[in-house]
Amino acid sequence: MITAQKGTQGKSRKRQILTVVGAFMVAVMVFLFTKWKEASDNGGQLPLAPFRIAGNLYYVGTRDVTSFLLTGPKGHVLIDGGYPGTVPMILKSIATLGFAIKDVKILLNSHAHLDHAGGLAALQQASGAKLWVSEADADIVASGGASDRNMVPVNLLVYLGLIDFPVPRVDHRFQDGAQVQLGPIQLTAHLTPGHTPGCTTWSFPVRDGNRELLAVNVGGLTLPMPASLFDWNYDSVTKQDFEHTFKTLRSLPADIYLTPHARAFSLKRKLGERANAQDSVAPFLDRAGYLEDIGKAEVAFRKALQEQQK
Repeated sequence: MITAQKGTQGKSRKRQILTVVGAFMVAVMVFLFTKWKEASDNGGQLPLAPFRIAGNLYYVGTRDVTSFLLTGPKGHVLIDGGYPGTVPMILKSIATLGFAIKDVKILLNSHAHLDHAGGLAALQQASGAKLWVSEADADIVASGGASDRNMVPVNLLVYLGLIDFPVPRVDHRFQDGAQVQLGPIQLTAHLTPGHTPGCTTWSFPVRDGNRELLAVNVGGLTLPMPASLFDWNYDSVTKQDFEHTFKTLRSLPADIYLTPHARAFSLKRKLGERANAQDSVAPFLDRAGYLEDIGKAEVAFRKALQEQQK
């Protein structure tokens, strides 16, 4: 009888321990999810003091996720909206430079991912600007990221409401080679698919003094996910997409090399070099780095392709 009571007490004790452990694990998971959700809103980004790159081209992004402002007498153009949570930083940067968000008439996007399209809705609301997105990425942006076929595992998180983003109004959908003009500002859209189906590289002339420079903001060169997780035979990401992208980028006579992530075009290093440069634009004249990064991306792509074929 005593043995039976001890056995019952032992099982009860185990249930209590399991209950406490389970409750603790749930609490930890809730805490971690809350912190992750907070981080996903702004990606852990920190502000960066805005500055003029050259001519009418300004940097108004965060320390790593970039946004570029092109200013003109008929209004301004803003390229990329960052995360939903970094919009206040972008707005502050624009104001710090002495420009008004209401003068931003056109919003452009490099590609339809949370860290570059997440803030477009808020920026559109603040400015009243028209949003231009490539035809192949427009539905992804217009769904808050939910229709990105390249990111099937990620779609589950979008469906659960974990990494979706506020939905902006897509005003114009365009094809490869489209021209976007606002007064003297003129940009050309080069579709460079692979990172997303409609990943867009924007090129535009920038007059700095007596120089006319071509700025090229590369939409993205990395694979949408590790090669082992997807099949390039399906319709969204193909070998031909990347072949087209590398060929297109090499054909552009880039002077000023830009990307959606500051680290990708060595912004920190270039700002350091600028501090001691007689020509403040010189550190950003980086065609060599532009071509080198295209070459590195192609090597990584070829390696991933070989692994996939195995």
